[in-house]
Amino acid sequence: MTKRNFKWVAWIGFLFTLLLIVSIFSFFLGTVNIPAGKIGEIISKGRTDARFVILFDIRLSRILLGFAIGGALSLAGVILQGMFRNPLVEPYTLGISGGAALGVCLNIVLRMQNVFGLLSLPIFGFLGGICVITLVYALSVKQEILRMQGLLLCGVMLSFICSSLIMLIMAISRAEDLHGIVFWIMGSLDQPNWLLIKLALGMAILGLIAAYIFCFDLNAFSLGQEEARHLGINVEKSKRLLFILASLLTGFSVSIAGMIGFVGLIVPHFMRRLVGNDHRILLISSFLSGAVFLIFCDSLARTIIAPIEFPVGVITGILGGSLFIYTFTRKPC
Repeated sequence: MTKRNFKWVAWIGFLFTLLLIVSIFSFFLGTVNIPAGKIGEIISKGRTDARFVILFDIRLSRILLGFAIGGALSLAGVILQGMFRNPLVEPYTLGISGGAALGVCLNIVLRMQNVFGLLSLPIFGFLGGICVITLVYALSVKQEILRMQGLLLCGVMLSFICSSLIMLIMAISRAEDLHGIVFWIMGSLDQPNWLLIKLALGMAILGLIAAYIFCFDLNAFSLGQEEARHLGINVEKSKRLLFILASLLTGFSVSIAGMIGFVGLIVPHFMRRLVGNDHRILLISSFLSGAVFLIFCDSLARTIIAPIEFPVGVITGILGGSLFIYTFTRKPC
């Protein structure tokens, strides 16, 4: 085994261990104190014990969703930063989150949950994100060439438009609807539907597998599009597929957990400093680090002023922003 491969294996092992530690910490930490030594007794009693419901229906679901959403957002961030060759690009830059948020706001105001049930909320969010993805793509393609600068500018402008429409909806909505909109926009992992949790896990893992198909393309993009062409990369095809992959990961994550910021920006940026720019290690390390970061932030959100729960997006914003400022001032970008 070469020195480089040994270093990569060590990093992956370290991040897996850290993920396990944070997950166990989050599993037993909460308003209700449940000692780890009681776990056998709790499992034997099953749902007749309230502690079983707390551990396996509430805390475990949040851990699994944090793993899926944190990993997916970080993965989308790595892909987009590799495409644009810009470490400051994040999944929400392209307006996908704005479209998903607009879809959810319309769902809440029009009370579509009364007609289609609880699943209508993530469905409307996902459809809103897909609409923005389609529009951004259509505006950015010229003569079958996906213009990266146009993609970024159109995404930012559509994000502003969606944000303005959301503020308009909030201004004219009723108080109970306004509370639901604000709480959703700030992000939460409180998702009781196990079907959505399983879908999120499947989407995140499939996204990671799909991203590895393009790891050499992303490495080539770091040299520039012309150099990538000389290396035999089908640049236009790769750009389209990577854009679709990052958009689907972001749209699905936002539609389930809301707008959880900074995960797709700070995690890839931080891991690039630690493990380097090679996407063969950067993809998996960012995925695992994003999961660790979001699970940890959710644990803080649940316990920092228990029994009151903060929206997890507040914690990721404060902690992620502080980490970004620290890393930015420590070394030149």
